[in-house]
Amino acid sequence: MQRLRDDRGAVNVVVALLMIPLIGFAAIAVDVAALWSDRQQLQTGADAAALAIAQDCARGSCGAPAETASTLTSANFGSGEATATVTTPSLSPSTGQVTVVTGTTRQHLFAPVLGFDASDVGARATARWGAPSGGTAVLPLAFSLCEFRAQTGGGMPSGTAERVILTTKTSGTGCTGPSGNVVPGGFGWLDTDLGSCGATGRIGARMSSDPGTSAPSGCSPADFEAVRGRTVLLPIFDEYGSSGTNAWYRVHAYAAFTVTGYHFTGQISWNGGPQCKGNDRCIKGYFTRFVDLDDAFESSPGAPDLGASLVSLTE
Repeated sequence: MQRLRDDRGAVNVVVALLMIPLIGFAAIAVDVAALWSDRQQLQTGADAAALAIAQDCARGSCGAPAETASTLTSANFGSGEATATVTTPSLSPSTGQVTVVTGTTRQHLFAPVLGFDASDVGARATARWGAPSGGTAVLPLAFSLCEFRAQTGGGMPSGTAERVILTTKTSGTGCTGPSGNVVPGGFGWLDTDLGSCGATGRIGARMSSDPGTSAPSGCSPADFEAVRGRTVLLPIFDEYGSSGTNAWYRVHAYAAFTVTGYHFTGQISWNGGPQCKGNDRCIKGYFTRFVDLDDAFESSPGAPDLGASLVSLTE
């Protein structure tokens, strides 16, 4: 009985010695998990803020970047107060990038026992914007730079007034020359990618013409119907050459076009307004300013700006 009474104090000593590692494990389990949660929320806020500022700048006005960053950081951070700092190495309507740095201080629950009362945690995100330099157009149709300028009054796209663009021989803009076709046998159609209705290219490169009046064989009525009512990026060419199956167009830039109707051989979707009939080949809609996060295209600082811009997060 005397031995048992003497052992009672040893248990207290063992428990006291074990409390320190137990609290350490609690600090790891609770406090570190809280830090990780804070950082995830801060990263979400930084991403959202950087993308929002980049989209504002791409539309022509960066607005108030600091206010945008603060609002979106707070909206995505539910664990207290967080700060947001905006770094703007280059803010311009046509191309640039913006970095948002977010941060907060986390007060610990268990770590103070180990001498750590609080920790700073933060995140950062960089978004960039610029004109499209290459990618896959969902509609294999190219317009000349002359036609683009004729439809936009020679400047950047503005407004949403529908226009009817008649392709090549029936165009009344004077962009096709005396022959009526930019290239003999070509009506603006492009060779499609294998197994799809898309056409992949990039600025400065040549894209092959698909000759004839009919849409390329890779395109179905469903492909055309899928773009009606949508804004799509289309290649704009400034040079061309050869004829028939050897004809080509050099891509100058990509412009955004909102498709509201079309009338091609075997592909017709026309609702009201000026009519295309018989052998006419035309598309209805308007060139527009457009900001997109679509990863089917990539941007480049040197790409000509025709009103379309891509926004993306950098690594």
